[in-house]
Amino acid sequence: MFLNLKMEIKDKIMYLFVTIVAIIIILLSLAIYISFSKSRKEEFYDRLTQKATLVSQMLIDIDEINIELLRKIEHNNPLSLPNEIITIYDYNNNLIFTSDTILFNQYSEDIIHEVRLKKEIRLTNNKKETIGKFYTGQYDRIVTFVSATDIFGLNKLKRLRLILLIVFCSSLIIVFISGKIFAQRTLLPIKMLMKEVDSIEANMLSIRVNTGNNNDEIAQLATTFNRFLDKLESSIEMQKSFISNASHELRTPLTVLSGQLEVLLRKERDIDEYKQTILTVYDEIKNLSDISNRLLLLAKASAETNNYNFTECRVDEIIWQTQAELKKLHPDYYLNIQFADNIDTPEMLTTSGNSSLLKDAFYNLAENGCKYSRNKTCEIKLETTNNIIQVNFIDSGIGISADELNNIFEPFYRSKNVLNYKGHGIGLSIVEKIISLHKGEILIKSEPENGSIFSILLNISTTSTK
Repeated sequence: MFLNLKMEIKDKIMYLFVTIVAIIIILLSLAIYISFSKSRKEEFYDRLTQKATLVSQMLIDIDEINIELLRKIEHNNPLSLPNEIITIYDYNNNLIFTSDTILFNQYSEDIIHEVRLKKEIRLTNNKKETIGKFYTGQYDRIVTFVSATDIFGLNKLKRLRLILLIVFCSSLIIVFISGKIFAQRTLLPIKMLMKEVDSIEANMLSIRVNTGNNNDEIAQLATTFNRFLDKLESSIEMQKSFISNASHELRTPLTVLSGQLEVLLRKERDIDEYKQTILTVYDEIKNLSDISNRLLLLAKASAETNNYNFTECRVDEIIWQTQAELKKLHPDYYLNIQFADNIDTPEMLTTSGNSSLLKDAFYNLAENGCKYSRNKTCEIKLETTNNIIQVNFIDSGIGISADELNNIFEPFYRSKNVLNYKGHGIGLSIVEKIISLHKGEILIKSEPENGSIFSILLNISTTSTK
């Protein structure tokens, strides 16, 4: 086949176009030829029928005409059909007239009987066509056969075949050339798009390809590629920012550690100084460990290729675990946990997910709520509506300004009003990734100096509701 896999698309389009048009021309030519052929045959049989009727009428209905006179009339008839032969049989199937001097055209009694039954039959022998007609006059009943060759009609049919063949070949050449031009013009926008895409380097991700008229499929492809570039550029920028901020966050405690130990080694010091330096180093190591753990958790939650085996999780149990862990690490923090009145079954608090990741998300929100509240207290309210579990983390802290709400989930981003608080700006990024992984949603309401409400929306497990 000429439509192979190695062929260019423009050639495939061209050959496919030529094939389709060729098939259409062939079908149209066949339809014309068959229609003309049938029309010629019907027209010629009508002439044979008229001749058979005329001869029968002359022989039976006109008394002045007998067999001999009829033979003379037909012999000298200038309107006789090419190769015309007339044969007439009486009611006893006896041959009473024929224009065939060598008696070549003879018909069997079966055929004559068939004419009498059907009144009219048509026969074809090679290029000769015959009509058999049963005629009933006032005094006799005869069967008349008229056969002839439609030389003019067959010649017209032959010329028509030649014309159709010439038209087909000419059309094929024209369609081939126009198909090639059509394919090239059709794929020209794709070639231009490929050229634009090929010119984009790794350091030129801000460039976007031309979308043309924004209506056709090529424009849609260009738009899709531009969206891909947007995501890629955003991902790379986020990666650069992440690496830069992570390097900075890791370098700070490492610099402190290095400086403390360097100062310590310069000279002999008393035990109290050694203890104080060791405590400082220990705090920085804890800080470094905390940053590393959070970075690992953020990377784990951000990895799209992770295939977590989600199980049925009780949200209330995860919150109680969060409270125990928070109390252990921050004895001065307090969580006020409340349940809505409409929660009356454990299934209403069951979701499909990873309990360890959800606990990390809840812990970060609870820790932030306590950290930024004046009384170190965070209120947690559980509600369920329309197969959704809603967990609200409410604090009475410093709040977040409206212009910063869109940035708080970016890694290492910290609001201006929290710079005096200890932290790394990773926690909310981890929360956002974990909730997104669970197909959930985060809603935020916050005003400066009036606290914040972080609402986590999770789907109730369909298995638990059955």
